[in-house]
Amino acid sequence: MASRLRRRKRSPWLVTLLLLFILIGLCYAVVRVYFRAPDQKTGDITMIQRVNTPAVSEDLSNEEAEALRSHYERKPQFWTILVSGVDDGNGKSDTNILMALDAKNGHVYGVSIARDTKSLIQGKNRKLNAAYGLGGIELLADTISDQLGVPVDYTVLVDLKAFEALVDAVGGVDFYIPVDMNYEDPYQNLSIHFSKGMRHLTGAEALKVVRCRSAYASQDIGRMQTQQDFLKAVAKKMLSPASLTKLDDYCNIFVEYVDTELTVGNLGWMGAQVAAMGMDNIEFATLPGEWHDPYIYLDQEEVLTMVNEHLNPYTEDRTPEDLNILT
Repeated sequence: MASRLRRRKRSPWLVTLLLLFILIGLCYAVVRVYFRAPDQKTGDITMIQRVNTPAVSEDLSNEEAEALRSHYERKPQFWTILVSGVDDGNGKSDTNILMALDAKNGHVYGVSIARDTKSLIQGKNRKLNAAYGLGGIELLADTISDQLGVPVDYTVLVDLKAFEALVDAVGGVDFYIPVDMNYEDPYQNLSIHFSKGMRHLTGAEALKVVRCRSAYASQDIGRMQTQQDFLKAVAKKMLSPASLTKLDDYCNIFVEYVDTELTVGNLGWMGAQVAAMGMDNIEFATLPGEWHDPYIYLDQEEVLTMVNEHLNPYTEDRTPEDLNILT
């Protein structure tokens, strides 16, 4: 039976975790480094080389060459960042979110991309989360970029152990588990058994709660709601006066478990931008599509609209030809 993914304004747990680390970077950078805006990709390198190569350019009129260059002209102060959480049991990415930071207009938009999205990876149809195991974060970023017709400027790879360590650093969290959870996966050495109700969770227990999706009829939709609620509880505790004394612990977790090309100065600069925007200018959604076993098929028309409204770093709108949505 088909299951429709709808656009929702919600804060996926991994992005919430990233925003916490951005705030950590902001505090750390105040003391240690100068803020610095990240560099921007210059555009589609292949297409720019095409119009700048004499042998090719001769086949194009001046108007055609200029139109092609304009199609890949970047907006100022607009970056795309892929945030991925590693599912360290099977070598695949557990959560993938493409974030767009529009510093000029003061807006952040994050799109969660379902792990079962049908994707063309190394010439074969596969689920999106297989890209990381086959070629690391670089292949994952290239696959998403090819699908959506926009570049990925930076990647942020979060080991799920960071989540566990962060919860332990704040002394655990009191949390209401919304459903009974019973799941066994011997291949990942994963055993999840919790009863519905309030419970004080350690880092290891919290990781099991936010990873469980079989307990929900809506699978990932239900899981992401629990992840959001839990991260709000973590954020509240992190910002308490007692927890603010543990800034060094938070920084050490970031250094050990987060892999990114962004510098601490970049994170500090972005943190300042995000803090100035306010929560009303930070939105999240799910890339629209439908589930037909074994894949989620993206809706090209709705995806194109979402890309042009929120994710497009170019001055010109993307066209259906720019996207590579599999049917």
